[in-house]
Amino acid sequence: TRFSFQVTSVTHLPTNMSLPECSATQLAQLIGPNATNAVAAADFICSQFTAVGKRFVDTQYAVDNTYLLFSAYLVFSMQLGFAMLCAGSVRAKNTMNIMLTNVLDAAAGGLFYYLFGFAFAFGGPSNGFIGKHFFGLKDVPSEAFDYSYFLYQWAFAIAAAGITSGSIAERTQFVAYLIYSSFLTGFVYPVVSHWFWSSDGWASATNTNNLLFSTGVIDFAGSGVVHMVGGIAGLWGALIEGPRIGRFDHNGRAVTLRGHSASLVVLGTFMLWFGWYGFNPGSFTKILSSYESVRWVERR
Repeated sequence: TRFSFQVTSVTHLPTNMSLPECSATQLAQLIGPNATNAVAAADFICSQFTAVGKRFVDTQYAVDNTYLLFSAYLVFSMQLGFAMLCAGSVRAKNTMNIMLTNVLDAAAGGLFYYLFGFAFAFGGPSNGFIGKHFFGLKDVPSEAFDYSYFLYQWAFAIAAAGITSGSIAERTQFVAYLIYSSFLTGFVYPVVSHWFWSSDGWASATNTNNLLFSTGVIDFAGSGVVHMVGGIAGLWGALIEGPRIGRFDHNGRAVTLRGHSASLVVLGTFMLWFGWYGFNPGSFTKILSSYESVRWVERR
């Protein structure tokens, strides 16, 4: 006996597709005039279908939100990767300073993104430059998103700030970095993400009234919004602050400043790698998608 299978027309279907309506009038006609009360029977049957349909919708909502929350946890774990990588790359005397900068990204960044950042990024309806609703998560959850979406976007915001911490390592004071991290996560990054990811953004591919170059920008998982914001901020920080103390000798010759722990560098690298699996796959924001069934055909 030989077995094989055949996939017949596997097509992706939208998860928000509406359920077929159950009409009591039409169903009563199918039941026929011989029923004692065809309309009442049809009403009862339709109510049961509606209840089952709502359960499926609730299940889909719960599964997608659980997936988004798990992805947010993975992205947040990248803060540990940033901390370990940067701590291992600097001299031992500066370990505490670089660790504190990563803590500030999560703490101060979380506070300012909660108060202002999320509203500036996704507070629609608004203009093409900046959002103007949901300050302090007022009126959240809404029909468009829940708290899980806020948590996921917050993890993105502090990741953008974390990218910069390595660029200005061993050159910042505690208060100065606190101001930088708060400003980046509370204003700079949210405004840029509004441009490209909000439906009102001037460069968003979903804003058909104001498309950049008639197409808009499609940025999946923050290749530009997150990484370019963090990278450009780090570049300007390094240019403004200049080289680290001891980087050049009295004659202007470069001095090699080696990190004190290769183990931390390697562990941090793998931690960032692990967190990346929440960064990219999680950007779909859902995992429960509808597909036509795969038909298995038995052949003998």
